[in-house]
Amino acid sequence: MYQWVARAVAGFFGSRASLVAENLCLRQQLLVLQRRHPRPRLTDADRRFWIVASRWVCGWRGTLLIVRPDTVIGWHRKGWRAYWRWRSRAPANSGRRPIRDEVRLLIRRLASENILWGQRRIQAELARLGFKVSARTVAKYMRLPHDREPSPGWRTFLERHAAEIWACDFFCVQTLWFKTLHAFFVVNHASREVLLVQVTRQPTAEWVAQQIVECCGWERAPPRFLIHDRDSRYGALFDRRLKNLGITQVRTPFRVPQANSITHSSSVTEPISILRPRGATSADSSPCCIWGDQIAR
Repeated sequence: MYQWVARAVAGFFGSRASLVAENLCLRQQLLVLQRRHPRPRLTDADRRFWIVASRWVCGWRGTLLIVRPDTVIGWHRKGWRAYWRWRSRAPANSGRRPIRDEVRLLIRRLASENILWGQRRIQAELARLGFKVSARTVAKYMRLPHDREPSPGWRTFLERHAAEIWACDFFCVQTLWFKTLHAFFVVNHASREVLLVQVTRQPTAEWVAQQIVECCGWERAPPRFLIHDRDSRYGALFDRRLKNLGITQVRTPFRVPQANSITHSSSVTEPISILRPRGATSADSSPCCIWGDQIAR
């Protein structure tokens, strides 16, 4: 009996409170619409009112007419971002205290005049002179300022050393018996001449190293630079062979095939297109009449 009476009283006051809240929301919107200079404008107080209403009034979406409910939710999120930006701001006196300019100059002088000294040795010498500085601070200011010209870009490097650059790469062809053949080719960067093309079924590091040695035969001198990607088929034996030939390797960055674009130029891809259908890539299968590696060669 008492439970039913308590629920009835709570329902009466609850419906009364919701009615009062709805009237308050409507009156607030009327006050906003009365501001015509020349059109009604919302202030920060109005936005705060609707943010609070969205949290405490159940049917606030049905009473909202001047803006959309998504706009009020956006105001709420923007307010939270501003609050946490204010909370996470750095104090004025935060961070490590900066050292004096004379100590910075002293660190750089010790580092430049004593090349074999490390950060611990310089820290100990500063402690003898009465300057208490951590090793990380010494390592930070040991580096001399970069006053040289910036290094040339990739395009400038290719233009300056075009006559001394070769490029190599692989492409795949499938036979009628669904066997994959791997073709290794070398291109001269200046003349776009294909210097070597060899085909195999198992391109090991030893096989690739032997091909680059055969390409640098008696009739042509080895280049200064060799551009290739970071394929695992260029193994340690390949590196040793290039070092013995006096060739400097230039590995392209990860997932940047444009760096070795010479191997994808028209003068190189036109002979390769004979072994592939039109529009095919290196990963596509070839329906051409290729029975084995002898015909591919």
